[in-house]
Parts: sequence; structure tokens; C-alpha cells
Amino acid sequence: MAAQLVTRLRRDDTPAQFARFVLVGAVTTAVYAAFFITLSGSGYLVAHLVGTAVSTVLANELHRRLTFHADERVHWFTAQWEAGGVTVLGLLATSSALGWLDAVTDGTNTGLQIAVVAAVTAFIGLMRFLALRWIFRPEPEPAAS
Repeated sequence: MAAQLVTRLRRDDTPAQFARFVLVGAVTTAVYAAFFITLSGSGYLVAHLVGTAVSTVLANELHRRLTFHADERVHWFTAQWEAGGVTVLGLLATSSALGWLDAVTDGTNTGLQIAVVAAVTAFIGLMRFLALRWIFRPEPEPAAS
């Protein structure tokens, strides 16, 4: 059963890529949460910016290598630059959500702050998957004559 799942996840079709995308997202969300919790004493915005920066670079690299198997086609810097554009939209959305949450609550519930970021990120993640799938799509094979 586990071997079949691993074999299925290694395929390059859309469902397998999406499953790998979700797994990478879960891992990098945990990395984000660790940074956010560690730095929350510096304020939610600092914790959010640092957590986002670190987890984004990690996510972009894992997506390049694992999710889309593009490490031979796409250079590290290219992946960071192109995927980073989508990340800026996510950073604006999550920062706005955290600002709103801080305005309507006392701003001290770290678990709620992480949950809000995770919810917004899940929505942005779907948009990011589509963008990365487009960016990392392999070159089409030349037509046989």
C-alpha cells in the first residue's frame, strides 16, 4: 500500500503534482509557524515577514525539485524570482488579514494568528499551484515528422 502511494506520488501528472504541492505546503507552513512563534515577541509583523521569507524560499526550492521535478530545467534564482511574484500577493493578503485580526482582537492569540495565515495561504496556494505549474511546465516535445 505504501509503495503504491509513493509510486503514485512520483508521477508527473496534475493530481500527483498537486499532492506533492500540498505536502510541501504543510511542511513549509510548519516552518513558518516555528519562526512565527519564536519571533512573536518582536511583534506579529516582524514574525510574519521573517517566517514568510524563510518558508517561501524553502517552498520554492522544494517545489522546483520535488513537486515539479524542474531542477534541471529551472535555475534556483529563476524559481525564486518567478514564484516570488506570486508570494508577494500572498504576503499582502496575509499581512492585511493579520492587521485586521490585530485590530478586532487583542492580538495576543498566536494560534489564531497562525490559523488566519494558514487559511489565507490555502486560498493563495491554489493560485500559486496554477502559476508554478505554468512556470515549471516542461518544454513540449517536438512533433515527429
